[in-house]
Amino acid sequence: MSHAEGSTSDSVIQTEGREDNSGGGQPVSSCPPGSEAQTSQSSFGEARQKRKIAELEGKIFALESGRVLKERQSNYYLAHGRAIRRIVALFDSIEDLINENDRRYDDGYDDDTQATIDEDRLQTGYSFLTKTLPWFLKHTSDMDHDDYMHMLKVLRQGADGAQGDDTAKLKTLVSDWVNRELKPDPPVDSDDKNCRGFVCDACGRLLCPAELNWNSPAVKAGIRDRSDGYIVTDLSFPAFVYEKYTANADNLEEGLFKGKILLQGYKAIFTSLSSAKDVEGDGDGADVIANNRCAKKSFCGMKVKKHVAQIIKMDKVTPRSIAYAACQVRFALSSVTSWWSIDGDFDYILFWRCIVDFFERPPGQEARRRVEKLLEWWTRKVFGRSRREDLSNTAKAGMSVNALARQRKQLDDAAFDSD
Repeated sequence: MSHAEGSTSDSVIQTEGREDNSGGGQPVSSCPPGSEAQTSQSSFGEARQKRKIAELEGKIFALESGRVLKERQSNYYLAHGRAIRRIVALFDSIEDLINENDRRYDDGYDDDTQATIDEDRLQTGYSFLTKTLPWFLKHTSDMDHDDYMHMLKVLRQGADGAQGDDTAKLKTLVSDWVNRELKPDPPVDSDDKNCRGFVCDACGRLLCPAELNWNSPAVKAGIRDRSDGYIVTDLSFPAFVYEKYTANADNLEEGLFKGKILLQGYKAIFTSLSSAKDVEGDGDGADVIANNRCAKKSFCGMKVKKHVAQIIKMDKVTPRSIAYAACQVRFALSSVTSWWSIDGDFDYILFWRCIVDFFERPPGQEARRRVEKLLEWWTRKVFGRSRREDLSNTAKAGMSVNALARQRKQLDDAAFDSD
């Protein structure tokens, strides 16, 4: 063997030995340790891992942001839904209001088209819905079906929650008002509703149909026994809706919807518990609107808690809000423990509609004028004396500031003409 061949064999043997000692049979990199190629490959792996981590973090952030956004939207709908049963419709669903408006649009309704009373009531409710929720039309036009159904569901939850809160609040308050004013013995229990209704003399007096005299033993016995001629239904206004809880049989509109406990219930729902104590004066109590403008913050810089009327930007009493309060007060006076639309022979749905129609469907101009005057009375009682926005142009023109401006101009014109 030549010297060259021996050298070659020794080289091969040495190479094979290095492969065997490397462990696992991995080929040995041809790049020396610490070379530029090996460093580049390591950097590429690290960058690739960082990109994957960033991508996963981005996905997590997107999911989290979507969840937070959806929660915010739900809270927004929940808060705005609380106004629906109070001032839009106590028993009609949002879908019913929308369907009536869609039906009229599809059928090409105009002012000459005849509609039923129930249809008109639904359409008016839809009008109040879009005024109460001014964003409603735009939001619904941009939504897909699932988001739309979710919105309606959360609005209903808000509406149900507000109604339940008002019911619980008035359960205690009404008993306190009855005890203070009528002084029953024993007093009305603030927790036990079973002792209310017609079994309670004080509550029975307020629930008694306006055309009957609760002080008559025959009337009390007849109502409690549900005898013919004494059946209590929604066709009779309860005494509590009348001023001094007494109706004039010859003029049943006199004093209607001026009952003290009804007004207290309304103020407890829409303004505050403290304002419900001040119902005697004709706008002489705290001017709620003026106070709201000034009391944005208390003296210590803390925000003042807003009441319902402020939250829903309500500065006038509306017919449907009166009907809502009347249903809530009647339920508080009754012996029924769970909210239900039927109480024996009394139907709350028809009672609510009756009150709404009294205000919204007056039979003529004179009746409409009396309704408007009654609503003005309510607004003064609830929101105080701030009525600047209600002044007509004629009334403003007759006031001294404007009258003086006209007089000065007339004098100036007369002096100019004389020159």
